[in-house]
Amino acid sequence: MNHWKAFKFEQVKKALGAVALCSLLISVNSHAEMALLDRVVAVVDDDVVLQSELNQRMAVIYSQIQQSGTQAPAEDILKKQVLERLVKERLQLNIGYKAGVRISDQEVDGAIARLAANNNLSIEDYVAQIHASGGTITTVRQEIINEMIIMRVQQGRVMRSIRISEQELDNFLNSEEGKLMTSPDVKLGHILLAVSSNSSAEDATKVRDNLNGIIKQIEEGADFRQLAIANSNDQSALEGGDLGWRKMAQLPSLFSEALQDLQPSEISKPIRSGAGYHLLKLYDRRGGGERLIEQHFARHILLKPNQIRDQAATIEKLNELRQKIISGEDFVTLSKEFSEDLGSALNGGELGWSTPGMFVPEFEETMNNIAVNEVSEPFQSQFGWHILQVTERREQDFSNEILRSTAENLMRQRKFSEELQVWLQKIRDEAFVEIKET
Repeated sequence: MNHWKAFKFEQVKKALGAVALCSLLISVNSHAEMALLDRVVAVVDDDVVLQSELNQRMAVIYSQIQQSGTQAPAEDILKKQVLERLVKERLQLNIGYKAGVRISDQEVDGAIARLAANNNLSIEDYVAQIHASGGTITTVRQEIINEMIIMRVQQGRVMRSIRISEQELDNFLNSEEGKLMTSPDVKLGHILLAVSSNSSAEDATKVRDNLNGIIKQIEEGADFRQLAIANSNDQSALEGGDLGWRKMAQLPSLFSEALQDLQPSEISKPIRSGAGYHLLKLYDRRGGGERLIEQHFARHILLKPNQIRDQAATIEKLNELRQKIISGEDFVTLSKEFSEDLGSALNGGELGWSTPGMFVPEFEETMNNIAVNEVSEPFQSQFGWHILQVTERREQDFSNEILRSTAENLMRQRKFSEELQVWLQKIRDEAFVEIKET
């Protein structure tokens, strides 16, 4: 059992132990009531979800709903939605732990620094704000770790399994949709009523009837966001179904086709996919026209922890190389000597001109955020630990190479959106899940 699971079961054991102790202290004639401090609300394979976790998440969701100005649904409906999300999160986290996915302290520190910057706060002020709101930095760090693990599991299990052939690319670029590479952005709401892969035709018909009932409520003036919270099986349900701004070309073709003739504030007709029935609301539309793509000419040094050099020593070595480069030593020479990326080491670590979606997210994020000729701090990706330098930047119109690369990335994102929901439903169907009374 991994440390995280052990911690969860230890919580349960402590709670039960507290109950046992109380029972020994209460006299036979005493009418004092005994309160259970924590208990299991769901069993997920060989793991559990605790009442305290459910209560904490419910409080967060209620706060978000209140801030959005949306009326919250009945408590039992919201509790069911929140518990279902916790179950699916737990399934993904367990997959990540079993696969050996680990998030380093440096990655968490970087995420906190970005969150603080996004809120125009120093890290110290951001931490103080967390404490002032009743939270703890330990809880925030664990939430960040969980989000990163889930993201990597989804990327590993869903995104990496997606293959785009040259013929698919050609077909896409020659289609009307491919010609809309500069298509508008759309702000969307989404409701998904899931249909399990082993559902009967009768069950699917019932789900469709439920969606028709939701459409009727919307036509009578019901709030789309509230209905999404109460009914949607999509990951966006607890955010009122909000998908935010999306590029039309990034959406599943079923969605983009349904949105073609919609005006802002209108809802789509029911959409059937492998995940179930969907309903979209178009909140707004913007943009379109030509745009320039920023490219980076980058080089890097990659080191991988091994039996002789652990992670700490790997980071220390990269920091040593970074200081040498800053002090004037040649990046190309050091990369040829030390980099463990066989594909680029012989070229001095050079990766050529980048195009969007060419590298893993951690690499692109660092590449986008450092100044020209700056040498990055060590950062981790699925391949190991890197230091990175961008030697040039330029803005280019869509060349054929950039267009094909961008199209491939968009097609991957589209397939990812479709496949993620199918995959989540699949792992949910295959898992042993027992929901206790809450």
